[in-house]
Parts: sequence; C-alpha cells; structure tokens
Amino acid sequence: MSMGRRLFAGLLVSALSTFGFVAANAGSAAAADCGYLFDDFHYASSADPALTANGWTPRTYQGGPGVPGANWSASAITFPTSGGQKVMQLTASTDGTAAGTKHAELYSTQKRYLEGTYASRVRFTDAPVSGNDGDHINQTFFTISPLNGDMDPTYSELDISEYLPNGGWGETGPINYQTTWYTYRADPWYADNLHSSQRSSLDGWHDLVAQVANGQVVYYIDGVQVGVHGGKYFPRQTMTINWNLWFIDLATHTGGLSTYIEQVDWVLFAKNQVLSPSQVSSQTGSYRSAGTAFHDSVASSGPCSNPSPSPSSPSPSSPSPSPSTSQPPAGNCTSAPAWQFGTVYTGGNVVKHEKSKYGDPSGPKSGDGVHLWKARYWTQGSEPGWTEQWQDLGRC
Repeated sequence: MSMGRRLFAGLLVSALSTFGFVAANAGSAAAADCGYLFDDFHYASSADPALTANGWTPRTYQGGPGVPGANWSASAITFPTSGGQKVMQLTASTDGTAAGTKHAELYSTQKRYLEGTYASRVRFTDAPVSGNDGDHINQTFFTISPLNGDMDPTYSELDISEYLPNGGWGETGPINYQTTWYTYRADPWYADNLHSSQRSSLDGWHDLVAQVANGQVVYYIDGVQVGVHGGKYFPRQTMTINWNLWFIDLATHTGGLSTYIEQVDWVLFAKNQVLSPSQVSSQTGSYRSAGTAFHDSVASSGPCSNPSPSPSSPSPSSPSPSPSTSQPPAGNCTSAPAWQFGTVYTGGNVVKHEKSKYGDPSGPKSGDGVHLWKARYWTQGSEPGWTEQWQDLGRC
C-alpha cells in the first residue's frame, strides 16, 4: 500500500472469482491509440530536469506508510544500468532506528489515471544488497488517490503488487498481495478492500499487469492471472502511478545497517484499453525498437472505449449501497439532474455533465459542452466522460 495500512488480519476479504471479463480483441487493441504513457527511465539522476518534466516526482516529505519518523529522500532514487538496460532503482535502508531508516518512492505528479491497462516490469529482491536479512520490507507498484477523510467512499487504490519477502502484518514471507481498496479509517484501524495473494518467492524480474475496465480489475504476473476484483471496489476517481520501498516495522531487524533495492525497467499505461499481457509486451517492445525512451499521449489522444459487459455476464462482488435520496430519473437534458461527485448512481440513471479537461472534476472543463450520460452499473465519484461506467448519450 501505500497509505496508512497497519494490519491485514481479519480485515481483508479474499476474492479470486471466476466470472467473465470483456476485453478488446488483439487487432483493435494493437490498432487503437486511446492515449499511452510509456517510460523507459533513461534519466541521469533524481535531479534530472527531464524526470520532473516527464511528470514524475521523487518523494521527499515524511509520513506514512511504514516506520514513523523515517526519512524519504530523492537521493534514494537512482538510474543505473541492469542487464544492459537503464532502470529506475529504489533503495531503502535501516539501522534499526527510526532516525536511521530511509524509504524511497517515485510517483506521477498528476492524478489522471483511471480506466485502462497498467503495466510495469519490476525486479523484486529477497535479500538485502548489504547487511543482515530478515527485515519486514515492502516492495510495491500501485495506483492511489487521496483519502478525503475517514471512510471516504470515493477513495481509490490498486495495489498491483506488494511483495514482502520476509513477511509482515502478521504473515511470514515470502508473500505478495494484490489489493483493491474501497476505503479505510486510520484510527481505530478499519479496512474495506479485496485482496489476492501468492505465497512464494518472486525474487527477480516480473511483468505486472492490471486491466481496469467494465467494473473489474484483473491482475496478472508474468502473463498468469492472479486476481479478479470488482463491485464497489472498482476505482471511483483518477489516481497517481507509484512505486515505493519501505519498512513496515523494525521488529525483525538484527543489527547493523541493512540495505534493500527494488528496480523498475519500464512502465506502460494504455488509457481506456484492455491490453493482454502479450499485447503489453508487444507495445513496450515497439517503443524500444523505435528508440522511444518516453511517450505520453494520455491527455491528447482518445477517447476510446472497451465493449461493455453483456447483460448475461455475472457481476463481481456487487455492492448493495443504500439508495441515494437524489437518484436522477431517466429523461432528456431538460429533466436530467446535474452529475454530483458524492451521489450513488445505479445502472440506467441519467445525468448531464460537461467532463473535465484533465480528469479532475474540480478542475477546468473540457470545452466539449454538457452531455447527457447514462450509468451502465453502480457508480459513485466516477466522472462521466472519464470512465466506462458512463455511456455518452450525446451533447445537450
């Protein structure tokens, strides 16, 4: 995770479902350009102006997750060569004290990612590069939005992988999690999420993929499906893309200074497209073959959309929220109410709304004018025009 998780035991709900998932076919996915982000991490250092110009921020502020009082430093992010390729490297170390503990995180500066395919090639490590082994270290790739107060119903987070080689949160290692969040409360701790896990070593390089579409999140490791989560846990607002490396606690440190690393070869995001793991490999290979170290057309391309689930497809973990007191009736632009961020909508509800320019409802408008939108299924906090949860019925 990322933000504020203290305990898993008794609070996580296992979800490895077997319902269907609608994906774009190989031809359409290869031909479409709905907007891509690709980065091969060809930077000189965390101070390279190109890093921030390309939309990345090295974390330097203190706070959770992990050891209270630990430091987060831009200098913990470097760009060495590994296996003949430039990679982004996160380094974390501890001497067993909070003041002597350093964490690392790189995140996208803009919160603009929602539906589509997220992928990254990540090297997890089981042992420290120096010092004693055994620390509760967490190696991650995730997306996240801010938590706007305890039990925020629009909070969205996808932990695409959290690898704990030495365990933690009451678990022995190695263990890897995929966790899809609805919301949480920090004090007293309460978590509302779904998770899947793998209890084997992931030491080495792995291709991590998450398909986010049609009300479901489907997770893959090296082309093998490892989790399917959906229902109310489907993300409800745009998120940032993140990697971090941090110590859950210092309970198992055995003395001296221990240093761990996590490496990232590349990242790919395909907006509003469901790419298979093999299509992800093909797309990244195309960028590399062309000598493209960085590409970003997320804001300038699209929109594209994936097929909607067929009416006969079973729905995953469907929520049963209390109906909103202001459910909109079906109708035209005259009778349809304006879309509201905090209102719960169910399939068939109709609203009017002008989508935002960057996926932030509080930000500037797109200039496309007000459109009529119909909810495909249950949704809350998911802006029409930026998610497949809404069908565009045309301009008012």
